Amino acid sequence: MLSPEQIKEKKTAGKKISMITAYDFAFAQMAENAGIDQILVGDSLANTMLGYKKTSDIGMEEMLIFVGAVCRGAPNTHVVADMPFLSDKDPQTAYDNARRFMDLGASSVKIEGNPVGVREFLISKGIPVCAHHGLLPQTAKDFHQKGKTEEEARNIVADAKASDNMGCFEIVLEHIPESLGTLITNQVSAATIGIGGGKFTDGQVLVMHDALGMHLGKNPPFATKFANIYDAAVEGFRKYIEAVNEKL
Repeated sequence: MLSPEQIKEKKTAGKKISMITAYDFAFAQMAENAGIDQILVGDSLANTMLGYKKTSDIGMEEMLIFVGAVCRGAPNTHVVADMPFLSDKDPQTAYDNARRFMDLGASSVKIEGNPVGVREFLISKGIPVCAHHGLLPQTAKDFHQKGKTEEEARNIVADAKASDNMGCFEIVLEHIPESLGTLITNQVSAATIGIGGGKFTDGQVLVMHDALGMHLGKNPPFATKFANIYDAAVEGFRKYIEAVNEKL
């Protein structure tokens, strides 16, 4: 299992870091057996697993179930637990909730944006923090690329540097121009993980359902499909139905 220090060492050594989301025991096993560096139990499970429209619709109780399942399925992999909306509304609340994730076996927690005093408080309590800047799905009013204007780009750089200075070991950069992802990567000591942040970040993360083709519809423009499980599964179900009918 990679520690936060080893993840930063991979950046220093120029080695890429692979991260994928997973939400249950079986897929966590698959990711670990494939040799993935990190598994993110993202609040994206609100959409992909539970059918909610917004990531902010999911809370701690649901997240705890999925984080526990993933930690049991991938006990030798660095598991990042996503802090759901309002679970980090103040430092003490954030610590209490993060502690629950760590007690289940998570290696670190991910914090979106800049909740006042939260990141530094968790780090001071020994909880490794992965920051998240750029597009912030929990509070976003739209899902257009962020950092295209000079002001937006300046703010994202400042946020990333602040997270780095606080001691965050890793920073997710979502849906920003490649040039901005490169700039931030070169200016922080934390490992940068892109999801639509360009190919020059220190690593990449994808939502499992996008990477494996597990849903209907188009992927986000920055998400490559590496398999087509949806069509394979539908065909498998059809063959099962045929087999059942033949035995009636």
